Amino acid sequence: MSKSIPVIVGIGEVLWDIFPGGRQLGGAPANFAYHAHAQGAEGFIVSAVGDDDLGREIVERLQYLGLDTRFLQTARNRPTGTVSVEVDLSGKPKYVIHDNVAWDHITWDETLTELALAADAVCLGTLAQRSFISRSTILAFVQHTRPECLRIFDLNLRQHFYQRDLIDTTLQVCNLLKMNDDEWPMLAKMLELDPSIPEGIIDLTKRYELRLVALTQGAQGSLLVTTDGLDPQPGRNVQVVDTVGAGDAFTASLAIGLLRGQALPQVHSRAAQIAAYVCTQSGGTPPIPKELLA
Repeated sequence: MSKSIPVIVGIGEVLWDIFPGGRQLGGAPANFAYHAHAQGAEGFIVSAVGDDDLGREIVERLQYLGLDTRFLQTARNRPTGTVSVEVDLSGKPKYVIHDNVAWDHITWDETLTELALAADAVCLGTLAQRSFISRSTILAFVQHTRPECLRIFDLNLRQHFYQRDLIDTTLQVCNLLKMNDDEWPMLAKMLELDPSIPEGIIDLTKRYELRLVALTQGAQGSLLVTTDGLDPQPGRNVQVVDTVGAGDAFTASLAIGLLRGQALPQVHSRAAQIAAYVCTQSGGTPPIPKELLA
């Protein structure tokens, strides 16, 4: 690991998204790590795959994308994760997430301590915390990071794989929250917050002492909320193929910009631009044009 560039970690699920036309590498933490790497960071994924062909293909694909796979575990007797995906006419995906798979069995070992201490940013979600084993590992990893590390909670409310206590605990150990406009009303109800935007989000930021909350709103744009104020971004008019991975690209771009110490409006604009581009591509890890990375 080089400290001349940011060390950014996605921890949680890695899987194959099974579309009607074929499969694409998926999992929000893996997408996040890829997009961070594409924007100049040293990207790591902490997860698990099965001892099967699909797992070996994931390792090969991640290495092809330039990600470090040293912390990608092999879970014996567990299949590599898959998700069935259907995309509606607006490009919005609907997921069927299969359980008791390899990434439900991410185990702690001392090599993760070194990575956690080196991390400048780590992104985790709710989905991989559905199992006790992976949840314990994820929370232990976060607790081993340095105080200045960006600890990003990607809310990712999927199917029935979340509970209020899990969300409350994760918010307490993280300092940045990313969610979308479908998830905000659900979160507000769970935490008994005013569902109004931005009033309820400001209260959330104060309650958990968050550095920043990012709300993505699809074609309506996005909003960043800090204790110092609000930064809105308008939506981009693009031809949507699917929205898979767009939020992860947005989150990765935020992390990169914040670590570089850039002004929040500049960071936000760049994140929105890259996310909009990902919407025009199929799958969550498309190549990013050089002009967007300049």
